[in-house]
Amino acid sequence: MAKILCSVAWPYANGPRHIGHVSGFGVPSDVFARYQRMAGNDVLMVSGSDEHGTAIQVQADREGLTPQQTADKYHRVIVEDLQALGLTYDLYTRTTTNNHTVVVQELFRALVDNGYVVPKTQMGAISPSTGRTLADRYIEGTCPICGYEGARGDQCDKCGNQLDPIDLINPRSRINGETPKFVQTEHFFLDLPSLAESLSAWLATREDWRPNVMNFSLQLLKDLKPRPITRDLDWGIPIPVEGWRDNPMKSIYVWFDAVIGYFSASIEWSRRVGDPEAWRQWWQNDEAKGYYFMGKDNITFHSVIWPGILLGANGQGDHGGSPSAYGILDLPTEVVSSEYLTMSGSKFSTSRHTVIYVRDFLREFGPDALRFFIAVAGPENQDSDFTWEEFVRRVNNELANEWGNLVNRSLSMAHKNNGAIPTPGELQPIDEELLALSRDSFFVVGDLLSKAKFKQAIGEAMRLVSAANKYLSDTEPWKLKSDPARRDTVLHTVLQVVSDANTLLTPFLPHSAQKVYEALGGEGVWAAQPEIREVSEEGNADYPILTGDYASQKAVWKSIPLEVGKPLDKPAPLFTKLDETLGQTGPEWSPIEQA
Repeated sequence: MAKILCSVAWPYANGPRHIGHVSGFGVPSDVFARYQRMAGNDVLMVSGSDEHGTAIQVQADREGLTPQQTADKYHRVIVEDLQALGLTYDLYTRTTTNNHTVVVQELFRALVDNGYVVPKTQMGAISPSTGRTLADRYIEGTCPICGYEGARGDQCDKCGNQLDPIDLINPRSRINGETPKFVQTEHFFLDLPSLAESLSAWLATREDWRPNVMNFSLQLLKDLKPRPITRDLDWGIPIPVEGWRDNPMKSIYVWFDAVIGYFSASIEWSRRVGDPEAWRQWWQNDEAKGYYFMGKDNITFHSVIWPGILLGANGQGDHGGSPSAYGILDLPTEVVSSEYLTMSGSKFSTSRHTVIYVRDFLREFGPDALRFFIAVAGPENQDSDFTWEEFVRRVNNELANEWGNLVNRSLSMAHKNNGAIPTPGELQPIDEELLALSRDSFFVVGDLLSKAKFKQAIGEAMRLVSAANKYLSDTEPWKLKSDPARRDTVLHTVLQVVSDANTLLTPFLPHSAQKVYEALGGEGVWAAQPEIREVSEEGNADYPILTGDYASQKAVWKSIPLEVGKPLDKPAPLFTKLDETLGQTGPEWSPIEQA
């Protein structure tokens, strides 16, 4: 049984999440984690709400709240949405915990002690109207290298180069559009050039990474610069260095503390399950594998910067050093990055109002319809555009007509003719051919899922569904009243394949998979769901986390023979077809603008 660490990008707690967010970090990671558990592996899936930094401060100002109140408000919203989507976190926590602060400060000190963090003076951006520091990500302008007009102050998403805000041509605040004022300020920098050789050697050992991730990472290595890891901001983790820790206007930069969250969440999880050292099985184990899930705008932080932090804190950078108090920690096995889900060609953006919130979507269409769309048409390897027309087509033609119809008509015939799982007779070649395809699909789909090739995996699962529908059309069991033995053989065969296909689709469609399992006479929890629990921490208000009991679920990655004679109830429709006009109008809460 392998140890699988599933590290999922931390969403900002400055508002509800939209479907573009969960297409990058949420659904792919859960499909992967669910498959790994079904395959018998020991999964630790961790993440949480990213609650520090300027993004929270800006939203707090808009709403007349404190940063903590803002984080509290949206952390709860995000937890509820991710739970409703069925994302099986072992722990979804937050970055404002005492535990997270302790872990971040320890790794910061280790980097300082090993010489990979150095103080440096730079020109910092200030908002002329408020006097506050503008974070690099809240400044945009024209990239001085490639000319892209939407470059951010920390990097250009088009050419991938690391930038400083002062280098931007025509810099402007993304908050209010004003031109920032640049003043001299001192900060700590992660000395990435002193980690370049060790990073390059490590990247050379990575195999089977998605091409977009590897190419982007290798490009970054060509021009590594020291990167600031502290900010002039009072909303963040205090800097644990003499002369800095008591300065209320200096704090650790949010991106630095967020990536450390994977590790701090693992430690918190260990304590919550009553085994404080359990995290070591995933972080200090040559046999363990660590997978990191995010959108492509986060590749930099996970393929170069987070490994650089780990190498430096481990004492494994270009000039050595000593491990932190936690010992040597494992670097990522793979960075699984998705591209952007766009809407009518635009990246999802709350500021530009091209957004569909997860909560609104789930309220009307349920979780599995969204999970299915992301799996079959999402931005796994390239940007993909969400349209209501495509969503309606996918749900009606594939979920309802293909999968839902197969389940409904096979169960309906068995219920009508037998009232139970029928007894099969002698198999004919057409039966054996379908059953062989069904058995083989476990190896094909499982191999693709283990390699995070989700679109191909669900395509192969749906290929089995199509084959089963063709089998029913070819065998015509509704015409076999005079040959009940043959009819029962056909129905048993197709029900076995329905059960197998349901297993193959469980990582993608866990909510409907539970219904199909029960419709086939199954009892208990087939596909476990996450739970929201209120927890407490000394000095802080109670807050919700996501966790769950996934070990006791019945779902396993193999064909389970049906129990002959198991009573069957009349099935209810698995999926409701959508009104075709929805594709042209959109729902009331997200209407399509008519030309």
